[in-house]
Parts: sequence; C-alpha cells; structure tokens
Amino acid sequence: MILASLIGTSLEWYDFFLYTTAATLVFPQLFFPDLDPFNATLASLTTNAVAFVARPLGGIVFGHFGDRAGRKTVLVVTLLVMGVSTFLIGVLPGYASVGVIAPVLLALLRFVQGLGLGGEWGGAVIMSLEHGDGRRRGFNASWPQVGVPAGYVLATGLLTVMSFTMSDAAFLSWGWRVPFLLSGALVFVGLWVRLRISESPLFAEVEQHGAKAKMPLLEVLRTHPRALLSAFTARIGVDVAFYTFTAYIIVYITGELDLPRSYALNAVLIASALQLALIPVAGALSDRYGRRPVYLAGVVAAAVWVFAFFPLLDTRSFPLIALAAIVALVTHAAMYGPQAAFIAELFSTRLRYSGASMGYQVAGIVGGSLAPVIALQLFHTFQTTLAVSIYVVAALAVTTVGLAIAPETRDLDLAAGPDVPAKPSLPGQVGPFA
Repeated sequence: MILASLIGTSLEWYDFFLYTTAATLVFPQLFFPDLDPFNATLASLTTNAVAFVARPLGGIVFGHFGDRAGRKTVLVVTLLVMGVSTFLIGVLPGYASVGVIAPVLLALLRFVQGLGLGGEWGGAVIMSLEHGDGRRRGFNASWPQVGVPAGYVLATGLLTVMSFTMSDAAFLSWGWRVPFLLSGALVFVGLWVRLRISESPLFAEVEQHGAKAKMPLLEVLRTHPRALLSAFTARIGVDVAFYTFTAYIIVYITGELDLPRSYALNAVLIASALQLALIPVAGALSDRYGRRPVYLAGVVAAAVWVFAFFPLLDTRSFPLIALAAIVALVTHAAMYGPQAAFIAELFSTRLRYSGASMGYQVAGIVGGSLAPVIALQLFHTFQTTLAVSIYVVAALAVTTVGLAIAPETRDLDLAAGPDVPAKPSLPGQVGPFA
C-alpha cells in the first residue's frame, strides 16, 4: 500500500513540479514574449498559481466521492486527470504560433492539473494511514509526502538534462516538451499499481455500517470547524517556506544574482534527494514523540534558517548555495513528515477524505500559490531579501497558531468507530477537540 501511494503521488508531483520549474525557465519566453523579463516571469508564476486555486475545488469534488464511493476509485481518476493534462501541455503551441490563446490554454491546463492534485493528496495519505499499523501511522502517512521531493527530483532532473544537453534554441523549441510528453507513459505505470490495491479497511467498515455521509463537506463544516482551521493554518507556513526555498530561489539566483540556472537547480536537486530519506524519518519521530513537537521543531528551525538562507545565496559560491538549500529543506522535512498524519487524524473516518483535503488544499491558495509572487514583489519593492525572510517568518507564525489550537493526534484510535473520531488516550478528552 505504501509503495502504491508513493509511486502515484511521485508521478502527480512530477507533473506538478514540471510545470513549476518550466514556469521559471521556459514559459516567460515562450508564452509571454512581448513582456519585459520581470513582468514575463511574474505572468508565468501567476499561471502557476492557478493550480493552487483549483486544488481546493479538486479536494471538494474528489473528497466527496472519496468519502462516498471509496478511496481507491478516486485515486485512479486523479492520476488520469493529472497525466492527461500534463501531456497536453507538452503539445501546446506557443504565443508565436497562436497568440494570446496559448497562455489562456496554458492556464486552463494548469487549472486541470490543480484539480487532479487537489484530490490526490488526501486519498494517498488516507489510504496509507488507514491501511497501516496504528502505532506507525506517522511513518506510513509520511510516504505519500516523499512523493514531493521524488517528483521534484524527477521533474527538475529531466528538465536540467534536456537543458544542458542541447542548445538554448533547441531547448526552448522542443526540448522542454519531452518531460511533459513522458508523463503520458508514466501514468500507465501508476494506473497499473493503483488498480492492484485494495480498498481502505476503515472505509469498508463505514460502508458496512451504512454510515457514509451524504454531504461530507457540509458535515465537515458543521462538525469539524476547529479541525479545518487547524489544518489550514498549520499548513500555510510550510507551503510558503517550501516554495521560497525551491521556486523563488531559481528566480533570485538567475534574475538578481545573474548566476547560471544550474546553481539553483542542482542545489535544490541535492537537497530534495536528501528529503527522500528525511521525511520518513520525521514521520517516524512523530510516532515516538508526537506530531506537534516534531512539526514545531521544523517551524522554529525554518524561521531561524531563512535569515541565513539569502546571505548564503549572495556569496555566489555553489557549495554555500547548496548548503543553504540543503538545510532549508531539512527544516521543511521536519514539518512535512508528520503533517500528513497530523491533518488526516483530525477528522473522523466517514469525513476524513473531505476534511483533510479541504484543510490542506485551501491553505495552498494563501501559501504556495502566492509565495513566489509575493517574494518577487517584496524584493522588487524593498530591494532587500530581508523583506522576503520576514514574510516567511510571518507565515510560519501562522503555522504555530495552527499547531497550538490542535490536540496531539498521535494516540487517537482511528478504528474505534466508523462514524465518530476515536477516543484519545489523554484523560478527560472525547474526540480530538473536546
């Protein structure tokens, strides 16, 4: 089950980050050639943000069916949605061929990508959580999170190889399209794996008892408002930090420092490769010490490191740039490892897909979608990276509030009943928000 979730989410995030990286390297020239470099990059990053607006809608739609029809069916559909839209981006003509229609179609396909990813995360995490050993839920649920660095390494690595094995003209003409077209083949691998998995045993129990919610999202809003608020706020700072450390770094190094793009790409690739091991470690630590302590340790570390991050980039030394990215993503791993179990455990089984997806994905609009754009504008306005660092710290402060208003979810028994949150081990509490 863990392998199926990891492969599927890796492919989904491969598609997602392929676009994010291309939005900084290729799309400004290809789809916005009439704009000056700053505004072309800003417009390209704005189309990237469209996916974050779509993700909550995908979470609502697919979350509804995930709580009504089952986790497995929805995960197959989301993989198809993402794979087809990514393939179509790979054959999309540029502005020079069809004019303004090109960026419009680009934004539309990015929106569809967001729909697919919005439904993917909740299903993959919940399947890993509900299938596994209750004592290792943090570790099990962290594996779909590994799909993020795995997808980033695969997407950025392929674009980097294509970029440096051909001329700039050839790369801008057709080379960048190859990784997008490859998604069409990779999706069949993911489908083969996902069609072989069994349905979640906890969802099967809900189905057997006839306890499925008729309108899951409305019931979540009515019965779990504090859980939604906690999931939303706990996620924001993690998203802002991540996209500052992985997306804005490319813009800053190539645009402001005028260094080769390989400096940024290789630094983030090395750091992302380390995350493949660090995220499950953080998930396992959350099983031992609790979700909130490990999560909070990452928040504090990221808030401190962001003030060293940009000065290290400013040295223009690749080893120090790599160090900046590595430590930054180590702090992110500490937050991201326990995050999946923490958010999913806030909701009862019959509402878990809708609740977890909604809380997680809505935060993406405020966090990840705007982070590179806000960082770009802050530096452009104040001409100092200190403004960007303060912005990241402010977002992490919001995450701290989200952790503070939530209970420790590690000790909840998710199998205690098909229609209510399980009793926690802490005396005097009933349900996660008693």
